[in-house]
Amino acid sequence: MDKKEEKSSFTFEKVYEQNKRRIHYHIHRMNIRDPHNDFFQEGLFALWNAYEKYETNKGPMSTYFNYIIEKRLIDKIRKDTRTLHNDLEVVAESKLEWDTGNRVRRTDLAYPLLEREEPAITDVKFWKSIKENLTEKQWKWVYYFIILDMPVKEIAKRENTSEEAVKSWGKQARKKLRVKLPFK
Repeated sequence: MDKKEEKSSFTFEKVYEQNKRRIHYHIHRMNIRDPHNDFFQEGLFALWNAYEKYETNKGPMSTYFNYIIEKRLIDKIRKDTRTLHNDLEVVAESKLEWDTGNRVRRTDLAYPLLEREEPAITDVKFWKSIKENLTEKQWKWVYYFIILDMPVKEIAKRENTSEEAVKSWGKQARKKLRVKLPFK
Protein backbone atom coordinates (compact mmCIF):
# COMPACT_ATOMS: atom_id res chain seq x y z
CA MET A 1 0.00 0.00 0.00
CA ASP A 2 1.54 3.33 -1.03
CA LYS A 3 1.27 6.73 0.67
CA LYS A 4 -1.85 7.92 -1.21
CA GLU A 5 -3.78 4.73 -0.52
CA GLU A 6 -2.88 4.86 3.17
CA LYS A 7 -3.96 8.53 3.49
CA SER A 8 -7.23 7.87 1.73
CA SER A 9 -8.06 5.24 4.36
CA PHE A 10 -8.53 8.01 6.91
CA THR A 11 -9.91 11.46 6.11
CA PHE A 12 -8.98 14.74 7.74
CA GLU A 13 -12.37 14.78 9.51
CA LYS A 14 -11.40 11.56 11.30
CA VAL A 15 -7.93 12.95 12.08
CA TYR A 16 -9.53 16.15 13.43
CA GLU A 17 -11.97 14.27 15.69
CA GLN A 18 -9.13 12.15 17.06
CA ASN A 19 -6.67 15.05 17.55
CA LYS A 20 -8.65 18.21 18.44
CA ARG A 21 -7.93 17.54 22.11
CA ARG A 22 -4.23 17.52 21.21
CA ILE A 23 -4.52 21.20 20.15
CA HIS A 24 -6.29 22.08 23.41
CA TYR A 25 -3.61 20.20 25.33
CA HIS A 26 -0.81 22.33 23.84
CA ILE A 27 -2.74 25.56 24.38
CA HIS A 28 -3.33 24.62 28.02
CA ARG A 29 0.25 23.41 28.53
CA MET A 30 1.63 26.75 27.27
CA ASN A 31 -0.79 28.72 29.49
CA ILE A 32 -2.24 30.54 26.50
CA ARG A 33 -5.44 32.51 26.98
CA ASP A 34 -7.47 32.00 23.84
CA PRO A 35 -10.87 33.74 24.25
CA HIS A 36 -11.36 34.16 20.49
CA ASN A 37 -9.98 30.74 19.52
CA ASP A 38 -7.18 32.29 17.47
CA PHE A 39 -4.65 29.84 18.83
CA PHE A 40 -7.01 26.92 18.33
CA GLN A 41 -7.44 27.98 14.70
CA GLU A 42 -3.67 28.17 14.31
CA GLY A 43 -3.32 24.71 15.86
CA LEU A 44 -6.02 23.37 13.55
CA PHE A 45 -4.20 24.78 10.55
CA ALA A 46 -0.97 23.20 11.81
CA LEU A 47 -2.78 19.87 12.20
CA TRP A 48 -4.06 20.08 8.64
CA ASN A 49 -0.57 20.95 7.31
CA ALA A 50 0.90 18.06 9.29
CA TYR A 51 -1.76 15.73 7.90
CA GLU A 52 -0.95 16.85 4.35
CA LYS A 53 2.84 16.54 4.73
CA TYR A 54 3.00 13.43 6.90
CA GLU A 55 5.16 10.60 5.58
CA THR A 56 4.45 7.21 7.15
CA ASN A 57 8.04 5.99 6.96
CA LYS A 58 9.31 8.98 9.05
CA GLY A 59 7.74 7.99 12.37
CA PRO A 60 4.48 8.01 14.33
CA MET A 61 1.84 10.48 13.20
CA SER A 62 1.03 11.62 16.76
CA THR A 63 4.64 12.66 17.41
CA TYR A 64 4.69 14.62 14.18
CA PHE A 65 1.38 16.29 15.03
CA ASN A 66 2.65 17.29 18.49
CA TYR A 67 5.84 18.76 17.06
CA ILE A 68 4.12 20.78 14.32
CA ILE A 69 1.29 22.08 16.53
CA GLU A 70 3.65 23.14 19.31
CA LYS A 71 6.03 24.94 16.95
CA ARG A 72 3.17 26.70 15.16
CA LEU A 73 1.70 27.95 18.46
CA ILE A 74 5.11 29.23 19.55
CA ASP A 75 5.47 31.05 16.22
CA LYS A 76 2.05 32.67 16.72
CA ILE A 77 3.02 33.82 20.21
CA ARG A 78 6.21 35.37 18.83
CA LYS A 79 4.35 37.04 15.98
CA ASP A 80 1.64 38.42 18.29
CA THR A 81 4.25 39.69 20.73
CA ARG A 82 6.18 41.41 17.95
CA THR A 83 2.98 42.98 16.61
CA LEU A 84 1.99 44.20 20.08
CA HIS A 85 5.46 45.66 20.63
CA ASN A 86 5.31 47.49 17.28
CA ASP A 87 1.81 48.78 18.03
CA LEU A 88 2.93 50.10 21.41
CA GLU A 89 5.87 51.88 19.79
CA VAL A 90 3.55 53.55 17.27
CA VAL A 91 1.16 54.62 20.03
CA ALA A 92 4.02 56.01 22.14
CA GLU A 93 5.43 57.87 19.16
CA SER A 94 2.02 59.30 18.27
CA LYS A 95 1.39 60.32 21.87
CA LEU A 96 4.78 62.02 22.06
CA GLU A 97 4.08 63.84 18.81
CA TRP A 98 0.63 64.88 20.05
CA ASP A 99 1.92 66.00 23.45
CA THR A 100 4.70 68.24 22.15
CA GLY A 101 2.19 71.08 22.06
CA ASN A 102 3.30 72.00 18.56
CA ARG A 103 -0.25 71.83 17.23
CA VAL A 104 -3.10 74.01 16.12
CA ARG A 105 -6.19 72.28 17.48
CA ARG A 106 -9.57 72.80 15.92
CA THR A 107 -12.22 70.32 17.00
CA ASP A 108 -10.75 66.82 16.70
CA LEU A 109 -8.18 67.68 14.04
CA ALA A 110 -4.65 68.73 14.88
CA TYR A 111 -2.29 70.36 12.44
CA PRO A 112 1.44 70.54 13.23
CA LEU A 113 3.00 73.97 13.30
CA LEU A 114 6.25 74.58 11.50
CA GLU A 115 9.23 74.44 13.83
CA ARG A 116 11.83 77.17 13.61
CA GLU A 117 15.36 77.40 14.89
CA GLU A 118 15.00 81.05 15.83
CA PRO A 119 11.73 82.79 16.58
CA ALA A 120 10.40 85.25 14.05
CA ILE A 121 10.75 88.72 15.53
CA THR A 122 8.63 90.79 13.21
CA ASP A 123 8.86 94.19 14.83
CA VAL A 124 12.61 94.73 15.22
CA LYS A 125 12.23 98.34 16.45
CA PHE A 126 9.84 97.26 19.20
CA TRP A 127 12.20 94.56 20.54
CA LYS A 128 15.21 96.88 20.16
CA SER A 129 13.48 99.53 22.28
CA ILE A 130 12.70 96.95 24.93
CA LYS A 131 16.29 95.69 24.94
CA GLU A 132 17.63 99.25 25.39
CA ASN A 133 15.62 99.68 28.61
CA LEU A 134 16.76 96.42 30.21
CA THR A 135 19.96 95.10 31.68
CA GLU A 136 21.75 92.24 29.95
CA LYS A 137 20.31 89.66 32.36
CA GLN A 138 16.80 91.08 32.14
CA TRP A 139 17.01 90.94 28.35
CA LYS A 140 18.12 87.30 28.58
CA TRP A 141 14.97 86.58 30.59
CA VAL A 142 12.77 88.35 28.00
CA TYR A 143 14.50 86.61 25.10
CA TYR A 144 14.50 83.10 26.58
CA PHE A 145 11.27 83.19 28.60
CA ILE A 146 9.00 85.32 26.42
CA ILE A 147 10.37 85.00 22.90
CA LEU A 148 11.73 81.44 22.97
CA ASP A 149 9.16 80.24 25.54
CA MET A 150 11.75 78.35 27.59
CA PRO A 151 11.04 77.28 31.17
CA VAL A 152 12.89 78.99 34.02
CA LYS A 153 14.72 75.77 34.84
CA GLU A 154 16.22 75.55 31.34
CA ILE A 155 17.23 79.22 31.37
CA ALA A 156 18.99 78.74 34.70
CA LYS A 157 20.82 75.71 33.37
CA ARG A 158 21.81 77.47 30.16
CA GLU A 159 23.07 80.57 32.00
CA ASN A 160 24.72 78.51 34.76
CA THR A 161 22.79 80.19 37.57
CA SER A 162 19.97 79.43 40.00
CA GLU A 163 16.28 79.39 39.17
CA GLU A 164 15.71 82.09 41.78
CA ALA A 165 18.17 84.38 39.98
CA VAL A 166 16.30 83.89 36.69
CA LYS A 167 12.98 84.61 38.44
CA SER A 168 14.52 87.76 39.86
CA TRP A 169 15.60 88.88 36.37
CA GLY A 170 12.02 88.36 35.22
CA LYS A 171 10.57 90.25 38.15
CA GLN A 172 12.85 93.26 37.53
CA ALA A 173 12.20 93.13 33.77
CA ARG A 174 8.43 93.15 34.30
CA LYS A 175 8.72 96.13 36.64
CA LYS A 176 10.68 98.10 34.04
CA LEU A 177 8.36 97.07 31.22
CA ARG A 178 5.27 98.17 33.16
CA VAL A 179 6.76 101.61 33.74
CA LYS A 180 8.17 102.12 30.22
CA LEU A 181 5.45 100.41 28.20
CA PRO A 182 1.99 100.83 29.71
CA PHE A 183 -0.23 98.31 27.92
CA LYS A 184 -3.51 99.29 29.54
